[in-house]
Amino acid sequence: MNLAEKLHNSMIDAPDKVLKFEDNTYSFLHIDKHIKKAAAFLKSLGVQHQDRVALQLEKSMDFIYLHFANLWIGAITLPLNPTYSEKEVEYFLSDSKSKLFITNKNNLKRLYGMVSNLGINTAAVENIDLSSYDEVDKAFQTDKDDVALIAYTSGTTGKNKGAMITHSNLINNMEALKKLWRFSETDKLLHTLPIFHVHGLVVALQGAMNAKSDIIMHKKFDPQRIWQTIEKEKITMFMGVPTLYQKLVDTWHMMQQKPDISSMRIFISGSAPLPDVLFKQFYEITGHKILERYGMSEAGMIASNPYEEEKRIPKSVGYALEGCKIKVVKNKNKTKPFEVGEVYIQGNNVFKGYWQMPEKTKESFENGWFKTGDLGYTDETGRLFLVGRAKELIITGGLNVYPKEVEYVIEEHDNIKETAVFGVKDREFGERVEAVVVLNKQTQTTENEIIEFCKNNLSHYKCPKRVHIVDEIPKNTMGKIQKNILTERYSEKL
Repeated sequence: MNLAEKLHNSMIDAPDKVLKFEDNTYSFLHIDKHIKKAAAFLKSLGVQHQDRVALQLEKSMDFIYLHFANLWIGAITLPLNPTYSEKEVEYFLSDSKSKLFITNKNNLKRLYGMVSNLGINTAAVENIDLSSYDEVDKAFQTDKDDVALIAYTSGTTGKNKGAMITHSNLINNMEALKKLWRFSETDKLLHTLPIFHVHGLVVALQGAMNAKSDIIMHKKFDPQRIWQTIEKEKITMFMGVPTLYQKLVDTWHMMQQKPDISSMRIFISGSAPLPDVLFKQFYEITGHKILERYGMSEAGMIASNPYEEEKRIPKSVGYALEGCKIKVVKNKNKTKPFEVGEVYIQGNNVFKGYWQMPEKTKESFENGWFKTGDLGYTDETGRLFLVGRAKELIITGGLNVYPKEVEYVIEEHDNIKETAVFGVKDREFGERVEAVVVLNKQTQTTENEIIEFCKNNLSHYKCPKRVHIVDEIPKNTMGKIQKNILTERYSEKL
């Protein structure tokens, strides 16, 4: 089935459910009609089955209409971060061989020369008048292997790879999450994530529409407004990344009058590892244990902590979702419990392959299992724990150091708010362990004190040789720490 058709069925079953976007309220019936009008607009520009349509738009109703309209007619959406540079946009448009590029007037003016050279059709969102189009009533009957999205991976090393995500991948993953997280018509989701990313678009927005839940959508994240909205709107679900949860904790402590959050059913975190200390802090102030889950562009959601709050534990991303299998592999053999290896996955959520990269696709699979590049281990029950990316593994003096293990220790220090551990080249050891830390406000701690703290809690070879105290740690738009930047920044300090 076409994903857009499945969501259409949910919306016409619950036509009075609403999506509130800032000051405007849109019924599901209104949204459904505008998606079908947007489909007519796309068809008028010659968009056909499996053509790529790139959307570089701010978070908006236009993005929602155009994305689902694109799926409705069987084409492929290429969601692009609005902050991408000209060079980045040129790569994505060129690599994907996009048929159409839709953005705002100012951005189109900025990129016009580059886009013209590529010979791609363009449209400025301000010039699109959907009221002048008739609805396309019939959805394109997609095959289960038809691609719905091309999501380009972060590309911290090498070229960005376009993960081809199918309608079947999205539908199966969406249904597994609905069952596990008990998404229902009684829910009200507070949506503050970007929608050019899988987390905000696929997990949050599509999940809520599929479950026929009301949606309160903010254009940007504002922690004080989040707490106020939870109380005012009686929100039941919130999805965020660790950076947002840290800001929510900090803001809570500054608010003289604490909000009433008794309506809340579940707080969910993903896109980056949730620090143990933050899990505990959030529980202490709210009484809620954040549900951490594990996902990636190539597979949507892979694992999740259980819905039952007493079964959620910090440092773990839980168990494989229904329809997905997980195994941990070392030297091509399945590991024993608590033995670290690379996480392999298999299931109906796993992507079709990398766009126009057959060799890279082939390299990424082994006997039908996708090699995630994440390092982790399982306990005797199959619960998964992640320790970092394979590419981030530090080998110092021939010994393996997993950054996450060191980060967990540093985060236990009372004066430290946030940390990132990474490796840099070293003449003597091959690589050495270093760390950056952000201190809690109104605290003072020296580099040597932090190193000594580590030595009291870790084997000495795992301890940072240097600790850099900084105001901010570089992150991407989804809150993932960019360790490649840290390695480059500090690698010359030999």
